[in-house]
Amino acid sequence: MLNAKPDAGRPARPAAIRPFHATAAAAAALALALALGACSKDAAEDPAADAASPADAAAEPAVPAEAVSAEVAAMDADALREAASAALREQRLYAPAGNNAMEYYLALRDKQPADPSVASALTDLMPYTLIATEQSIGRDDFDEAQRLFALMEKTNPNAPALPRLQQAIATGRQEAVARTAAAEARQEQETERQAQLERERAAEQQRAQQEAARQLAAQQAAAQAAEEQRRRDAAAAATPAPAEPAPAQPAPTQPTTPARTANTQLIAVSTPAPRFPPEAYRSRQSGEVQVEFVVGTDGSVTSSRVVRSTPRRVFDRAALVAVNQWRFQPVAEPVTSRRTIAFDPEA
Repeated sequence: MLNAKPDAGRPARPAAIRPFHATAAAAAALALALALGACSKDAAEDPAADAASPADAAAEPAVPAEAVSAEVAAMDADALREAASAALREQRLYAPAGNNAMEYYLALRDKQPADPSVASALTDLMPYTLIATEQSIGRDDFDEAQRLFALMEKTNPNAPALPRLQQAIATGRQEAVARTAAAEARQEQETERQAQLERERAAEQQRAQQEAARQLAAQQAAAQAAEEQRRRDAAAAATPAPAEPAPAQPAPTQPTTPARTANTQLIAVSTPAPRFPPEAYRSRQSGEVQVEFVVGTDGSVTSSRVVRSTPRRVFDRAALVAVNQWRFQPVAEPVTSRRTIAFDPEA
């Protein structure tokens, strides 16, 4: 039990506290006491540090009304002594909340205010709680710092270090809020930047896809035109073409045979234009072909030949294919005629 008899001239401390006065711990306790005294001296020399400004006080969260939890406060004196001794043995000096030696001794002091062993135990625990409070402030754990501050304040409301700790907690909270706001602003800017990049990327991809679609459509149209031309050329190749005249001796231009009667005059019914050769069109090449043809009595072209062409053999086949498709009104007898067909890629 904790009812140890006091030594001569001084009240005895509880058995659970005696480890604090062992030879190995004495030096540490003395150093802590000196540090606490130095902090007290600094606070006394700087009055501004002992009192928080009204703005700081407004920003500072309210100190909990009770430093001791309701569950601890409801325990009886014997249970509190046993719990305090166990907490000391297990090195739970000031944490965790609701299960530490400081709270147990504070609750026991409320029930037995005249017990000198309780007061001595709290005095021994104060330096450690002070260090823990400063460490909590240093790692921005202000809720824990506030809890430990409440323990110290309840233990000794006149402790010199309390104003300094209170100011440090308030200032630290304000700085943490400012850092959080700045981080949120940076995050918002980064989010907007990423959104803008995504919009620009989507627009660029859309433009690229539209251009690719246009190019694909043009390629398909060109391929289809080439395939149609190939079919026409194959059909024209199946029809025997008349022999070409010698290039050095082109046949003289001969006008259309005059119609001897109205029934022999050539009246065109259908004269489709020739198909421009794809290779000549791609190279933007122009030229002309003079074709001589014979129209039968039913109005169809029965034969045709190239009289001359410029350039040679580039447009000959296309001109013959077109002329062979021409149709005229029926005539009384076959009529021979000549026509010059021009090929102009710009037309």
